Amino acid sequence: MTHTLSPAIRRTIRNTLGDALQRAVRRSPNKDALVFGDRRWTYQALNQAVNRVANALLAQGLQQGDRVAAYGKNSDAYVLLWLACNRAGLVHVPVNFALTESELTYIVVQSGARALVADTGMQAQVEQVRESLPCDIHGSFYNGSGLDVLALAQGNGPSETPDLDIDENAVCQILYTSGTTAAPKGAMMTHRSLQAEYASCIAALELNANDRSLASLPLYHSAQMHVFLMPHLLVGATTFLIPAPTPDACFDAIAQHGITSFFAPPTVWIALLRHPGFAAHDLSSLHKGYYGASIMPVPVLEELRQRMPRVRLFNCYGQSEIAPLATVLSPEEHAIQPASAGRPVLSVETRVVDDQMQDMPLGEMGEIVHRSPQTMIGYWDKPEQTEEAFEGGWFHSGDMGYFDQDGFLFVVDRVKDIINTGGVVVSSREVEECLFTHPAVSEVAVIALPDERWIEAVTAVVCLKDGFSASEEELIAYAKERMAHFKVPKSVHFVDDLPRSTAGKLLKRELRKQFAEA
Repeated sequence: MTHTLSPAIRRTIRNTLGDALQRAVRRSPNKDALVFGDRRWTYQALNQAVNRVANALLAQGLQQGDRVAAYGKNSDAYVLLWLACNRAGLVHVPVNFALTESELTYIVVQSGARALVADTGMQAQVEQVRESLPCDIHGSFYNGSGLDVLALAQGNGPSETPDLDIDENAVCQILYTSGTTAAPKGAMMTHRSLQAEYASCIAALELNANDRSLASLPLYHSAQMHVFLMPHLLVGATTFLIPAPTPDACFDAIAQHGITSFFAPPTVWIALLRHPGFAAHDLSSLHKGYYGASIMPVPVLEELRQRMPRVRLFNCYGQSEIAPLATVLSPEEHAIQPASAGRPVLSVETRVVDDQMQDMPLGEMGEIVHRSPQTMIGYWDKPEQTEEAFEGGWFHSGDMGYFDQDGFLFVVDRVKDIINTGGVVVSSREVEECLFTHPAVSEVAVIALPDERWIEAVTAVVCLKDGFSASEEELIAYAKERMAHFKVPKSVHFVDDLPRSTAGKLLKRELRKQFAEA
């Protein structure tokens, strides 16, 4: 028997992102939801502002399913536009603010965005390519001309929720991958997929209404937006948003606002540990520390635990296509398996398989694959890449790893970061872990460089700690004492800093290019 639901029933049981936020507003209308600089938004004020922006977008002629590109740095206006797109049934397309004009053009054109909202400081880049873009609506986040998100939010426009029939299975965001090996691909996330992921985050990361969270990583990146800011909004927490994760800004925010919850990739945690202000600031309010986006070296993890013993540490692993949280290593599990990525979260089923999609024996390496309602529904306008990603009915992560007998997942490396040297496979992470234990090494990245003899030569790129010195010969000898000979770097290069994305990810592709050309 087929049941056809009436519009009233469909609306009652609907679970879009806008509906989820509305529930949080009902629970805590007068509590601070979001703080950015001197602007504070209670849940009720935030909700009304979101509705004003949503209604204004619809008044511009945008219709459900239209794409809206967001090209800006962290601000309350950035959050307002994202939430307004949810309410209006529009598709949010975040754009990395560090992209070049050609890269910006690619994403806006490929997504078919009808609207582009950009920071006023980025309008020059937009103007360079404006005639090449499909957008008929241009706007700014704040202090701009035309459609201005913050001005609309603070204005007198209609603050009622738009009366729309939005399907929770509809795409609400197209999240572009980094494009390290090919042109960026737009992962299509639905209201349903993100809601499933938020439930996983709340359960696995112990998020609650008492959290005072610091959001410092770029909001165009899925980790900051979808693992922390959005779940925190839905549970009724307060989020303090800052423009960038500089050590001084993070220290000041933690001390000033009594921050209890903070997420950063390993590169940012390392920068905090190495900064002279670490010991000078009061960080005693911090109780939960989260890391992810890339692998945390175990020596750095141990240093964190020693210098911040009151902080409960969580390791978060995943990728954008799964919204992005897939596994978590809890604070209690850090004492058991500190090098592990933990276990799959509530809504994720994970396997490690061979090329024939057969499960690998425990302890043996294969590709990590997932099945989950959190997963994207495909890549925007890229059917072939979508089919490849979901081959065998599971999403292929492109990461290599293994399970141990207790169900802990160990992520060995990205497929592209595995080094084939002389016909033997070497994990770049394993070599990095070894060199990190040298007292002079602050940061290290291990890459493969083309080599006539070895096919790929294991190569280390090292940053030294201030006041310390070490030679190439010393570090190679250090590795020889601790690793099999084929894993030892053939060469070591010294740099002042390692290249990172604006989200804090180490850009090994830049190092490969730099030293291959040297």
